[in-house]
Amino acid sequence: MAEGRSALRSRVATALVLSPLAVAGVLFLPTPWLAAVFGLIVGLGALEWARLGGLPAGPASWLLAAYQLALLWAGDALSAYPGWVLVAMGLCAGWWLGVGVTLIARRAPVAVDHRLRPLLLVGAPLLTALAWLAVVRLHAVPELGPRLVLVLLVLIWVADSAAYFAGRALGRRKLAPVVSPGKTVEGLGGALVGAGTVGLVLAGLDLAGGLGAVASVGLCLGVALLSVAGDLFESYAKRAAGLKDSGSLLPGHGGVLDRIDSLIAAAPVFLLGLLVLWRAA
Repeated sequence: MAEGRSALRSRVATALVLSPLAVAGVLFLPTPWLAAVFGLIVGLGALEWARLGGLPAGPASWLLAAYQLALLWAGDALSAYPGWVLVAMGLCAGWWLGVGVTLIARRAPVAVDHRLRPLLLVGAPLLTALAWLAVVRLHAVPELGPRLVLVLLVLIWVADSAAYFAGRALGRRKLAPVVSPGKTVEGLGGALVGAGTVGLVLAGLDLAGGLGAVASVGLCLGVALLSVAGDLFESYAKRAAGLKDSGSLLPGHGGVLDRIDSLIAAAPVFLLGLLVLWRAA
């Protein structure tokens, strides 16, 4: 019990430091600087993908980080073609939908499985690169960019917190029992209530370029649903690798991926939803 309280204190202290820094960075950094800072975070995440993928620490891990940064450069170069960005975000959203459904439906226990390593070493950095690209493109939207990124972060934080408290108070039915036993259907319901509330605020304060209440709430609900897939995928990867955390960089939080797993799935979906809704308006 004392150990659990100590871990919770470390987790809260880390969050109290990181959250204001994240908000300040989003609101005050120019887009190129934000891209560089988030690129560094994603590069550190690549070192954790290397660990989950079974690469030894050292030169091999840093090669994966270099591969990750090369993907960021390529994504930034290709982002000059808006149609490519739309297609890439659509494929990414489809991937996360498939992953979420598959992992929630899974009933076979997750054992250590090295067959997942190629996906973690080749495909996972591509997913984080697309999330980086989505955040950077959002931040670059004229007049709206920083607040759109802030809305995305708040949406993830609110959904995650609402899921935690709803799960603790009401949780009875496991959402994905063999992948992440702590998640419950009731917790997911709490996350959706929180996401819907963020959607109403998004529309009420006109933070997303004139989206109405129905569109804003629908967007936030969809993002919150698919953000769960990012969390589940990382949980599955850790179980398949036989590891408790992706890393130990952040006290009480584990590694970088443990903090951005939901964002990896949510950012492309949020950007895709906005692009589609703006075109339809």
